[in-house]
Formats: sequence, C-alpha cells, structure tokens
Amino acid sequence: MSPATARSAITGIRCVSCGRTYDHHGKFNTCPACGSILSCTYDTEKAKETLAQSALERRVKSLWRYTEVLPEVRPDNVTSLGEGCTPIVRLAAGPLLKDDGLIPTGTFKARGMSVAVSKAKDLGLAKLAVPSAGNAGAALACYAARAGLSAKIYMPVETPRSMVAECQAYGADVVQVKGNIGDAGAAMRSQRDGYFDMSTLKEPYRLEGKKTMGYEIAEELGFELPDVILYPTGGGTGLLGMWKAFDEMETLGWIGKERPRMFSVQSENCAPVVDAFSAGKEEPDPAYPDGRTVAVGLRVPRPFAGKQIVSVLRESKGGAVKVPDSEVLVAARALAREGVLACPEGAATLVGYQSLLDRGEITRDERALLYNTGTGLKYLELFQ
Repeated sequence: MSPATARSAITGIRCVSCGRTYDHHGKFNTCPACGSILSCTYDTEKAKETLAQSALERRVKSLWRYTEVLPEVRPDNVTSLGEGCTPIVRLAAGPLLKDDGLIPTGTFKARGMSVAVSKAKDLGLAKLAVPSAGNAGAALACYAARAGLSAKIYMPVETPRSMVAECQAYGADVVQVKGNIGDAGAAMRSQRDGYFDMSTLKEPYRLEGKKTMGYEIAEELGFELPDVILYPTGGGTGLLGMWKAFDEMETLGWIGKERPRMFSVQSENCAPVVDAFSAGKEEPDPAYPDGRTVAVGLRVPRPFAGKQIVSVLRESKGGAVKVPDSEVLVAARALAREGVLACPEGAATLVGYQSLLDRGEITRDERALLYNTGTGLKYLELFQ
C-alpha cells in the first residue's frame, strides 16, 4: 500500500507540559492553556495495519513514505518536492554522517516545512510567517510558493545575503530586523497582520516533519540505531523529533528500548544548551546573552524548547559540547575534501566528535552518527 492510499493514524494533539489534548483539525500554535509545545499523537496499533518495515522499499522516496505517523492531510494538499531519504556516508575519521545538504532548499528545514505547510494549506491558512536566521525562511518561502500560499520571513540584518535573495526568489516578503532570531520573532509577533506563526515549535507540525530524520536513520541502518548521535543544536526541533520518532518506532515494534546517546553541539560563542547541561540546570538561562557565530543556525541564545532539549540529553545519557568557530571552518574544509560540502552547523558536529573523543565521553568503538543539516553552497565565502 502506498502513502497515497494509506491513512494517517493521528488521534490528536497533546501538550507536552500540561497534558491537555486538542482536535488535530484546529488551527493551533502553542497550548492554549499553558503556552507550551503541542505534539501529535497516533494510534500506532492502527498504523501497524499498513505501515510495515517490509513495505517501505515500495513506497515513495520522500518523508511522506511514513504517512501513517504524519498529520492527516488531504492528498491534494500534500506539498512535497521529494524531501527526505538522504544518504548516510562513512567519514575518514570513523563516524557516519547523514547528509541533509542534499535535500530540497539545501537544508533539513525542508522536512518540517513540507509537513507544516501541507497541514496549513489543509486547514485553510493562506498567509504564513516565520522568524529565521536563513534556512527555515528559505524552506518556508519555497514550500509556500509550491502550495500557492503567501509567506513573510523576518530575518536578522546579518543573515547571509544569499539566503535573503533565496527567499525573495520564491516570492516571499522579507523583513530584516536588527538583532538575532529572537528579535526577528518579536518583530513578527508585533505586526499582527493576519499571518500564521510558523516559528520553531510554536505550531505542532514542523516537529512531525523533523522526526522523519529518526525514522530514516533507523531504516537506512537496518533498524539498528547508532550508539551516539551528534546534532547541531539551535532551536532543537530535530533532536526532539528524532527522540519522538524512536519512541514511536518502539511502539510500532520496529526497534527495542535501546536509544542512542544524544549530544548537542553548539558554537562556543552561543551555547545556552551546553552551559545549562554542564551546570546541571534543567533549562538554559532565559537571559542568556546573544553571540555571533559563523554557524548562523546555532545563533539561538534562548531556545523555546530549551528545557525539553536538556531533558532528552540527560534521559539518553548523552551530553553537550561547544566548539570554536575557527575549528568549524577547518572541519568544513576537511569534509569538502571527502566530497561532503557541509554547512558550518553540520561541520560543527565533526569538531564536537573529536572533542568528545578527546574527553573520553565517547569511544571509537561506538557507532557514532553526525548530522549535517544543510549544504555548504550557501556559505561559499567560508571556503575561500
């Protein structure tokens, strides 16, 4: 059975903090009761009727192959450009690397936006907005254009010009704001001009697209998860999405209780998650200072889901590591010599891997996977 005939097994939307549940046919951002993150829930017994490991190889080569555990969207409203199913390669240094630089728009943000824009169209939303350091804005602009919807992107003035131009090429309205992504978000919310907020984890569906990272890692590795996953952490949706996917796959009977140890990698110039984890705190400092880094996607000083990110790191018995920008640039060039033109955020995981080895927090006999979240083509000046 193909995803075109399979049906979503979604049952509703649940607040991760207060536990209240909501109808998935509603237009929600965060929990109306407490303002926390909303996450989709599924009837995995129903999903099992059509979603089986053996059936996956006959399905469409995109993240929509996992239809049963994605939001309900009428087929005509599914907005897809073949996102997902990116390769895993082995690096000379030893670890595996999953390369989402080969995805549409050159960024893993396409995963979340494919699902979120599809659901937005299905709900009758016509105007979508997001604050972005670059790639999320480009992905929203692209998928909104594909869906015939309007997009407005709020970007810091320091956003690479190539990403601003990319958003404009897709037809989006770009508003540039002084400050960081938090300031861009504040500017967006002050406008109140009828645009629906598609911010990181401030609507329920980008997370569902991002969780397919976890499904793909499992599928591509024969349903034997890595021992360690290093993830470049800005807003953290991908990390939370993978953790959600592992839980769902266990209930589907695809994997056991074992989980990878999850490690967040951040720039030493902006490391709220690392500092909170290292200090034994439950969440990052809400007044964490801004910082500048060549890895612009990691410039998120106050991640909305900071508490949930730190919780996953601890639950997985993983950790967090900060890396210097100078070493990120060296790693990006080293990866390019292996044929992987990674974005600086992705290259940061290679630096983090070596640092964790040196500190004895991971070992070479563990199967480690690094996540490259985007293409280096948008950062060519860094390779000169």
